[in-house]
Amino acid sequence: MTSGSLADALRRAAGRCPAPGDAPRTGHWLAESGPRPDFVLCSPSRRTRQTWRLAAPALDDPPPVVHDDRLCNAPPSKLVSVLAERGPALRAVALVGHNPGIHEPAAGLCGSGPPGLLERVRAGFPTSGVVVIEVSGGWERLSPGSGRVIACWSPAD
Repeated sequence: MTSGSLADALRRAAGRCPAPGDAPRTGHWLAESGPRPDFVLCSPSRRTRQTWRLAAPALDDPPPVVHDDRLCNAPPSKLVSVLAERGPALRAVALVGHNPGIHEPAAGLCGSGPPGLLERVRAGFPTSGVVVIEVSGGWERLSPGSGRVIACWSPAD
């Protein structure tokens, strides 16, 4: 994340499926409030693919998507290594994946930010929630606490 942001669009939490309107609302939030992702890393599962397919139309020019097998039920360390590998030339990446694996690296990366947002990220993510984390120094330098949470959103907001 070369002086950019990371938008983690979360497909599900604790095994729950998204409500029918959640993914499109997530896409609208990204289009209106979040950073525009340059690239989407998506788990290859049917539901994560479906979630991104429903969210993407809200963006004027949806970014390219890669369905990376390594993201399916990946441990947090694997998610971080895939981000570091795929992101050097990108400003912002959307990561569409599974909980708890996606929540743990997001919470671990957030070393600073408004206290209310930090608390919200650490408490967990709802289905189809988004956290935006700004990281300076480049993707290859991702490390615990290196990010600043700048936004959180859920369909219930």
